[in-house]
Amino acid sequence: MRRREDMTFPPEEYERRLAELRGRMAERDLDVVVISDPENLMYLTDYQTTGYSFFQALIVPREDEPVMVTRAMEESNVVHRTWVELTHPYPDSGDAIRELVAALEERRPGDVRVGFERNSYYFPAYQQDRLHDACGKGLVDCFGIVEQSRLRKSPAEIAVMRRAAVAAEAGMSAGIEAAVPGASENDVAAAISSAMFRAGGEFPAVMPYVTSGPRSMIGHATWEGRTIEKGDHVFLEIAGCYRRYHAALMRTIVTDGLSPSMRSAQESMKEALDMPRSRMGPGMSVSEVDEIVRTVITANDVGARLVTRAGYSIGIAFPPSWDEGYILSLVAGDPTPLEPRMTFHVIPWMWGVDGDKTVGTSDTIVVTEDGCESLFTLSEDFVVPGGSPHGSTPDLIARAS
Repeated sequence: MRRREDMTFPPEEYERRLAELRGRMAERDLDVVVISDPENLMYLTDYQTTGYSFFQALIVPREDEPVMVTRAMEESNVVHRTWVELTHPYPDSGDAIRELVAALEERRPGDVRVGFERNSYYFPAYQQDRLHDACGKGLVDCFGIVEQSRLRKSPAEIAVMRRAAVAAEAGMSAGIEAAVPGASENDVAAAISSAMFRAGGEFPAVMPYVTSGPRSMIGHATWEGRTIEKGDHVFLEIAGCYRRYHAALMRTIVTDGLSPSMRSAQESMKEALDMPRSRMGPGMSVSEVDEIVRTVITANDVGARLVTRAGYSIGIAFPPSWDEGYILSLVAGDPTPLEPRMTFHVIPWMWGVDGDKTVGTSDTIVVTEDGCESLFTLSEDFVVPGGSPHGSTPDLIARAS
């Protein structure tokens, strides 16, 4: 396997990943797999592009050389970014599925079993139907065959996630400083984005969530030009990104001092982070983590609730989402045990404080051999403008170097 100049990791990292995939292919009695999920393509080869809405796939035979099927314009990403030597490019006037079938037929003589990712966002049903027509009963769903490896990050991946965390902290620190009465939500978003990118971050799978005052009660809303007023609170959720790996955090700013209810919310969320962090480690189930977080938040005395899962796996991501929650989420009833080097965004946020405020404090955590570790150093207290968040942008950039 040859290393390209722009590859994120050394060839040995990709050799291990490919070997694990082929091991699972053997376990499932698959002769060849078609990988089309953008995150899985990145994981296996380092291939990335913003043009992933055009069909793209990696064909991996159990023994022969893999081949990439891409739009002709994207072939340069294979050449310059990945170790893959063989490509089947198709022109904009061409037929991606016909090219895929042709490449498959070159690598699957006779009666073979072909795995494909039925859940892939960018492999729509009408294209899957055509692949079914070509492969017949030999085509089977292989969802999870790559994701099983992605759940546990390698030391090299965790090092990259630390770079993403540096960018996230730089952005959050800048957003906190910008979130003052008289500033607009757009001002805050601009400050966050500029600081993240200046700290070495790249475009995240989702741009920062910035809401103020009553707008914080709108789920997954972000900046819309509203001017922050004295007495408002500002809710921020951002993810730093480096080489498509993400690290995310939530923070809350209050512009006129902490009311009793906001102070109570702050302490509840800090407890809902501290308790699982003190207990998380190999063998604990994701359901147990969810129960700890949910129990603390449910016991609040300010009318709030946790309306979502308590967290999710995080790592490689492309738009439209920065999480790996479709692989594993912190939810009730799931007995999946934590393992070393799993990474989670734990989110004990509170919906409806005093009936009209959403607030949040969260953390990205790495499970270690004997516990867990946060990727962040930023204070988890609510911030009152005029205070100083822990860490400054120059400090954070120095941590990444």
